Amino acid sequence: MSHSGITLILIMTIAVLAPLLAYLAGRWLPVPLVIFEILLGIVVGPDVLDWARSDALIDGLSQLGLTMLIFLAGYEIEFGKIRGDTLNRSVRAWLIALVLGLGTGVLLAGGWTKGVFVGVALTSTALGTVLPVLRDEGDLHGRFGSVVMAFGAVGEFGPIIAMALLLSGRGAGESTVLLAVFAALTAGAVFWALRPRPPWFSRIIAKTLHSSGQFAVRFVFLLLALMLGASQALGLDILLGAFAAGLITRLVLTGAAPESGPRILEKIEGVGFGFLVPVFFVVTGIEFDLDSLLEGGRTLVLLPVFLLLFLVVRGGPIWFLAPRDLGRGDRGALVLYGSTALPLVVAITTIGVDDKAMTAGEAAALVGAAMVSVLVFPLIALKSRSGAKARPSEELSGSESW
Repeated sequence: MSHSGITLILIMTIAVLAPLLAYLAGRWLPVPLVIFEILLGIVVGPDVLDWARSDALIDGLSQLGLTMLIFLAGYEIEFGKIRGDTLNRSVRAWLIALVLGLGTGVLLAGGWTKGVFVGVALTSTALGTVLPVLRDEGDLHGRFGSVVMAFGAVGEFGPIIAMALLLSGRGAGESTVLLAVFAALTAGAVFWALRPRPPWFSRIIAKTLHSSGQFAVRFVFLLLALMLGASQALGLDILLGAFAAGLITRLVLTGAAPESGPRILEKIEGVGFGFLVPVFFVVTGIEFDLDSLLEGGRTLVLLPVFLLLFLVVRGGPIWFLAPRDLGRGDRGALVLYGSTALPLVVAITTIGVDDKAMTAGEAAALVGAAMVSVLVFPLIALKSRSGAKARPSEELSGSESW
């Protein structure tokens, strides 16, 4: 059997084991599924057991997994809940974080190029990782969930824009023009998505939903391919196309097949969370440079520094600009969810190492800090939220006894 085949079997074995381990651990402490996927990837990777190694095929599947993760994050955005003051606050918080991140990155790195990679990574939010936690807790569609979605969407979309402007190697003017062209294409697609679909469109969706035709699923992947192609043709990061495709897909399905939309999403999530997304996270573990991190010295010191910077650079502006109707516990939870980072950190550091702007050790420290954020921040946020939920009932109980 080829090395790719062995690695793929190991990846899918981990994909099956991870939910079991998360379920068992959940009896004592809710641990995000992604942590088990990454840690087990490290164990089977070159720096520990050396059973699995990445190659062109595995890297391709991993890229598809990252694309699907960003697509699903875009799909989850509900414009009706995040517009207005909440959206304005989230945009301002991210712009302040970008200024802080770039300044901090340049100071740490001692130069502009490396500083940009570090600074942009510090402004990201792992919305695709946070949303499943909110969904499992039943908080996704309430007021708190909509606020997290707004701040998280900007923390997902903003760094992608910043990557296109600052990390493309092109001049700022050229990058801005290309982004404007892509924005115009996306706006045209949104306008098309909002138009009423002909009656036959919804009929064929319903007729093929449970058949081998799967018209709706194939149509969704066509939209994804078109937006990825548009972003690639313009020389922009494909994650920008994936996020836009998710937004457009939601608008199309909401208008054309509102009753079938949830079932269509279940099928898309089956492909994403059932196969491609786990591949991305396991491969992240396989490719993680554990040796560089364990060598100690500056690399090991950078990990807690980066972890703290996620909270200061990304979380600080969120704390001060959070909607005023959020209580202290919810505000703290929002900061922690907003400071949780990983997928874009992996993407940004991968580009940085490929461009020789970052060393493998620096990338490992940044990714390692992002992994710790995924493990620690949501857990603390859950406790903060549970405390916020418990206090009103405790106060009511106290007033009743009085």
